[in-house]
Amino acid sequence: MKITQLRNATLIVQFGDIHLLVDPMLSPRGQLPSLKLITRSRRRNPLIELPENAGEHLQRVTHCLITHCQKGHFDHLDRAAVRWLRERGTPVLCMAQDVAYLRRLRLNVRELASDQDGAFFGGSVRAIPCLHGEGFVGRLMAHGHGYFIRIPGEPSLYLAGDTLLTEDVRHCLAELQPEVSVLPAGGAEFDIGGPIIMGQADILSALRLSRGVVIANHLEALDHCPVTRAELEAEAALLRLGERLRVPQDGETLEFPGSARADAA
Repeated sequence: MKITQLRNATLIVQFGDIHLLVDPMLSPRGQLPSLKLITRSRRRNPLIELPENAGEHLQRVTHCLITHCQKGHFDHLDRAAVRWLRERGTPVLCMAQDVAYLRRLRLNVRELASDQDGAFFGGSVRAIPCLHGEGFVGRLMAHGHGYFIRIPGEPSLYLAGDTLLTEDVRHCLAELQPEVSVLPAGGAEFDIGGPIIMGQADILSALRLSRGVVIANHLEALDHCPVTRAELEAEAALLRLGERLRVPQDGETLEFPGSARADAA
């Protein structure tokens, strides 16, 4: 299995002939609004361009997977990505709550099964609920789902989506023990309310819960995400947790050998 970090939460997972694009935000730098309204840190998003090799990787995409996309979550599906998917007729996989919305955008939508371990490219996928903020802010958000994926011969994979470190997430990490987990680490906050995704302390907690590799993303691409790659890596190293942490640069591909677990077959 290969995982290529493109930008923010946008990545490509490759297993066999499948190249699965996750939560695409494809707009050029500065073409999307700020996510801070009243602070001096307000900047237009995305803060950075896609990496130079993004086009090469995108050409190979066979399918797209969405964790959430409604209520203005352009950092997981922006207009540029909608156009790109529509023009290519790329199959877009999502949970039932997003099907009607995505079909109105004239995308090639395929609903994922809602049962615990639905069929997924010869393996299985289990939806893990997300909590994208609490209180007043949480009521404004689209919470969506992460996905625990098992493909024969590949490492088990948890794509968390945008979420806090909830009991559902803790259970997935500690009980299902994914061999690779991709977690949002940016500590995003608006001008009011608390965090809406995991931050540095949560990633360190996740490393303690899981015996697998943790990939941190959702970093240094949006103006409401304060956590930096350097800070996260330094703190993990200080606490001797850095061996299983990966903090890829945009455009970087990580490769993971096939699984030796019997339950992955």
